[in-house]
Amino acid sequence: MTGPSSSSTPKRASIGRKPAADPASTWVRQADAPENVAKASIFTARLTIDVTPALRGRIKVIAFERGVTAAEMLRELLECEYGGGQS
Repeated sequence: MTGPSSSSTPKRASIGRKPAADPASTWVRQADAPENVAKASIFTARLTIDVTPALRGRIKVIAFERGVTAAEMLRELLECEYGGGQS
């Protein structure tokens, strides 16, 4: 049996360039954009309600027909009914 000679030095692999950012990381960093920060300051609370699957479907279809998201449509509805700053 022969062992490694003490005179030889181990060869190291070279380190390559840093990999480019993956699309997911780029998407996450977009949340720091000023546009999103301003939008988040307007709507800061989350409201969860339970509705039937049929009602959820109708809400989503109507929102799609109007060209808005269900959240936007429901915010407008709640603002009309309960907005105005009166307690």
